[in-house]
Amino acid sequence: MKLIWTIIWSFLLSSMVVYVIGNMNGTHFDFTLVAVLTVSFTIAAAVLGDGILKEDDAS
Repeated sequence: MKLIWTIIWSFLLSSMVVYVIGNMNGTHFDFTLVAVLTVSFTIAAAVLGDGILKEDDAS
């Protein structure tokens, strides 16, 4: 379930980034770039969340 929410948030944030930067540059909305950013953000969040940034057990 955690991965599904990560994909959804990655898609929403990627869409926002592509839309804002596209409007600032005066270009069109590119859904391919959204898909690439979504995959990139999802992989980065999964690697950081499950691999690198683990909580230390205090007990």
